Amino acid sequence: MKVIGIMTKNFRFFYELVQLMKERKEHFVALDFGEDIPDTVGVVITTAEEKYKVKFRKVVAGDQPEIVLDMARNQLRGRESFDLLVVGIDPGMRPGLAIIGDGRVLAAETVSSPEQVVDQIARFRRCYRHGRIIARVGHGDRTNRNRVIRSIWNSVDDVEVVDERGTTRRTEEPDADAAVSIALSSGYRMPFPPEVQPTPGEVKDIQRLSRIESGGKVTITHELAEAVAKGEITLPQALTEQGRKSSR
Repeated sequence: MKVIGIMTKNFRFFYELVQLMKERKEHFVALDFGEDIPDTVGVVITTAEEKYKVKFRKVVAGDQPEIVLDMARNQLRGRESFDLLVVGIDPGMRPGLAIIGDGRVLAAETVSSPEQVVDQIARFRRCYRHGRIIARVGHGDRTNRNRVIRSIWNSVDDVEVVDERGTTRRTEEPDADAAVSIALSSGYRMPFPPEVQPTPGEVKDIQRLSRIESGGKVTITHELAEAVAKGEITLPQALTEQGRKSSR
C-alpha cells in the first residue's frame, strides 16, 4: 500500500499536518531532504517554498495542511468522480459545512466565518471531479445565512434554502452534524442573491462585543457595527477604524 511522505523543515507546517493526518488515520512517513524516498511512498507533501528541493515525480506543495492533504490523498488514490455534489451549510458566525457526493458524506466540518465557506467549496471542487454542484443553506440566522449565500453565489450552480427545524445535532460538532442533515434535505431555490440587513439587536450586540474586545475602552459606532454584521469588515478592523476617528 502506497503512503504519503512529508518532507519539510517548516516545523509548524509539519506539526499541523501530522496532527491532521493522525485525526484522519492517514498512513504517512516523515522524510529528510537528500535521503532516498522509499518505494512505499506514492506522493510527497511539502511547502510551496521547499517544492524545488523535492526530487520525486508526485509532489503536492502548499501552505495550508488541510488543502494539501486532500490533494495528496486524491493523487494517491485517484480523484473520485460524482454526478452531483451537494454542500450543506448550517449558518452562523461559525457555519457548519458538509459535502455530499452522490448521497455519500465526504466531509463535515466547522469553518471560522460565513465568508470562508466559499474557500472551502473551492477546495472541494479541486478535490473531486463532479457534474453539478448545489448548496443547501439552513433558513435560520437570516443575517449570516444571507452572508453565506452572497459569498457562494457564483461558486455553485444553484442555492436552496432549507427549513432546518428538526435537523439533528448529536455529535461533538453539532453545526457540522446539522449541515449534513441540511444537505440531505430539499429546499426552495433562491432566484437571486439576498441583501444582508442586520437587525438592530445584532448591531447592538456587536457594539457590546467591541467594548469587551477593547477592555471597556471603546464602543464602535452603529455604522461600523453594521459593517461588521454584514461581513464587510472584521471586529478588530472596526476597532482600529474607531481609534482613528477618535484621534482626529
